[in-house]
Amino acid sequence: MDNLLLFDDPAIRGSLLPFTFTRPVADIRVGILKISEKWRVHLGAEISYLTQKYLKDRFQRKPGTQLAINGAWLPNEQAIACLKQLKENQALFFGKTLLASYIGETEKNLDSAKEKEAIQLDFDPVLIQKSSTIFQLNGAEIASDFKLITEGRESALITDPHTKVYAPENIFIEPGAVIRAAVLNAENGPIYIGKNTEIQEGSLIRGPFALCEGSTVNMGAKLRGDTTVGPFSKVGGEISNSVIFGYSNKGHEGFLGNSVIGEWCNLGADTNTSNLKNNYASVKIWDYTKGSFADTGLQFCGLMMGDHAKSGINTMFNTGTVVGVGANIFGGGYPRNFIPSFSWGGREGMSTYQFHKFKETAIAVMARRKVEWTKKDEEILHWIFELTKTYRIWETSS
Repeated sequence: MDNLLLFDDPAIRGSLLPFTFTRPVADIRVGILKISEKWRVHLGAEISYLTQKYLKDRFQRKPGTQLAINGAWLPNEQAIACLKQLKENQALFFGKTLLASYIGETEKNLDSAKEKEAIQLDFDPVLIQKSSTIFQLNGAEIASDFKLITEGRESALITDPHTKVYAPENIFIEPGAVIRAAVLNAENGPIYIGKNTEIQEGSLIRGPFALCEGSTVNMGAKLRGDTTVGPFSKVGGEISNSVIFGYSNKGHEGFLGNSVIGEWCNLGADTNTSNLKNNYASVKIWDYTKGSFADTGLQFCGLMMGDHAKSGINTMFNTGTVVGVGANIFGGGYPRNFIPSFSWGGREGMSTYQFHKFKETAIAVMARRKVEWTKKDEEILHWIFELTKTYRIWETSS
């Protein structure tokens, strides 16, 4: 399997918005790695993508016949063993969900999988089928990825005499990490500390936990289990069972729980997220596929925030809030539970965050991480700006 093609399942992609506005399904991070990175490590294969047309310049497809795999499928030993037995005249299904098939260079060949010999998977696959699944599966995926990327390797040593460690056999430190006067408790799950990271004084960390390359944990942070901080991010305050994709900041006090935060986001000082309703009822969140709120069946569910979204200081997000791409939220009180992409405002009302103003901010934010805003960035995000107009109801009513 030299080449793998990870495809977006249309039935699943819509349920993963707003995160899949800006990326293929397989580019979602859950655990330590992105889904695509898991497949690459498991199979040692080159990865390409079959995704939305406006994303294809960034997430390209390699030529030739390839094994196409559902980008929402998380690999494990059972999945790998099954795929290695799959023949070119066969297609692998779980119920009606296509999991894998060999296809040629034209996209329509994905539909031809229905004409092949249908093989039904005889075990339940691990699938990311909606946004809340990302944080639900995160603890188990941290443990799985931890074993995958650390087995047979030796951890760097913790040399700081003021750092306290519990279950050191479950902790792996990459080169270049700096840890000062912290408490790392891996009794309930592994702790992975990526290269060139920093954990500052007074930080309390419980596993399962992952801190990816180049990220910082600020002084006094309280980081509970099942949490991932993606690369080149800064976190502080209290975080529980949440996934931050990367290049984002939650550097100050405030609680974030049972949440997923995209890339290039910033949560202002004392931003707080409710993850439990006062009446302990199950949480409803915005479902893009239905155009309405849908019951998650979960008692705990916090904030789903798309890429490039921002919140001002003291922002309060209610239980099960969905924030679209490029939104800028501020002001007192609770904003609405569904905030469309490129919104500007809060509880007192919303207007459109005009694209040229958004672009100015995005360029400045990315420059701080020494990342250049490119023509591809502009094309993709402008497409999303136009695509999401229908959700900004004040534009159509004005």
